[in-house]
Amino acid sequence: DMTKRGRRLLQAAHLGPALAVTTLSALLAVAADLSLPNVVLVTAAVLLGQLSVGWSNDAIDAPLDSAARRPDKPIALGHVSRRLVAACAAIALLADIPLSLAVGVRAGLLHLGAVALAWAYNLGVKRTVASALPYAAAFGLVPVVVAAAKDGSPSPRAALVVAGVACGIAAHFANTVGDSAEDAMTGVRGLPQRVGPAVSTAVAGAFIAVAAFA
Repeated sequence: DMTKRGRRLLQAAHLGPALAVTTLSALLAVAADLSLPNVVLVTAAVLLGQLSVGWSNDAIDAPLDSAARRPDKPIALGHVSRRLVAACAAIALLADIPLSLAVGVRAGLLHLGAVALAWAYNLGVKRTVASALPYAAAFGLVPVVVAAAKDGSPSPRAALVVAGVACGIAAHFANTVGDSAEDAMTGVRGLPQRVGPAVSTAVAGAFIAVAAFA
């Protein structure tokens, strides 16, 4: 039924990480004293961007996920079609363009740049030794986008950018720790997969500490 399909679509969108990034962006927007309309716009733009990233991830990886029979992927299980998930990704991305620019041209372009980095990760960077770079850059851009949404587009505090970069790297390494078997089946050989779960756990912990003290 429609309700069940909706739940499967949200699962394919990686809703947990999407909401986490959206919440972080909303809190930064509030802390930066943005106007209420801009807080709403930033939050909505980030959410749409994150949904597009999550859906594109599952749509792009669908053949490999299906071959590996991954039990956590709705497309691989036949619960939703790859075409539907790809369409959702495209619609979310297209809708995110005017919504992002409504915050302001500079802030909007910066946000769309962060979304582009995430799409680049999905399209192949995640299988290379440079896999951490899109995470680092995209998370580092979050406080830059929020600052650009303020009157006069001031530069963000350097400590917030450093903390964002550190959080991105930590998230990237932490996300892979429990997925070693699945990544091996689907051929994902990013930097965390190459160094292994133990080193990835240590790296994630180190960068969380950097973010905490930045």
